[in-house]
Amino acid sequence: MSQESLETPVLTHLDTQGQAQMVDVSAKEPTQRQAVAAARVRMSAATFQAIEAGNAPKGDVLGTARIAGLMAAKQTSQLIPLCHPLPLHKIEVQIFADPQLPGYQIQASVTTKAETGVEMEALTAVSIAALTLYDMAKALEKSIQIESIRLLSKTGGKSGDYRE
Repeated sequence: MSQESLETPVLTHLDTQGQAQMVDVSAKEPTQRQAVAAARVRMSAATFQAIEAGNAPKGDVLGTARIAGLMAAKQTSQLIPLCHPLPLHKIEVQIFADPQLPGYQIQASVTTKAETGVEMEALTAVSIAALTLYDMAKALEKSIQIESIRLLSKTGGKSGDYRE
C-alpha cells in the first residue's frame, strides 16, 4: 500500500472541532455542470394497467409525479442539510412506462453553471417523483416499491466526470 492510501481523507463537511459545516465554494470558478439520476417504481400489473389507462382515483399520476420532481430539484438546498442553493438552468424529469417491471423508470437531468455540482438536485428530483407516483397510486396498491435510486452521470467540477 502506498503512503497516499494510508492518509486520512479530508472530510470537507466537518470543521476542526468535528462540527458539520457547509463547504466554502466561494473561491471556485463557476463551471457548466450536469447530473443525471434515475429510479424505478415497481407495482402489480393491475396497478400499472390502471395508471396507463388513466384510471387512478387521484387523477394524473405521471404528470403530477413529473411536476413534483421538477419542484423538488429547486428545493434541494432546503431539504438536504449543507447543500448549496444553486441557480438551476434546466431541469428535465422523464417517466417511462416499463411493462417488464411492471412499473416506471424515472430519470432526471439537472444543469447549472455554478461552483458546485447538481448531483443532489437530480437525486432529489427522482426521489420525490417516485414518492409522488406512490402517493398518487397508493389507493390502487400499498405495496408499490421504489427501487434503485442512483446517479447515472455527472459532468464538470474538480472531481471530473462520472458515468455509471
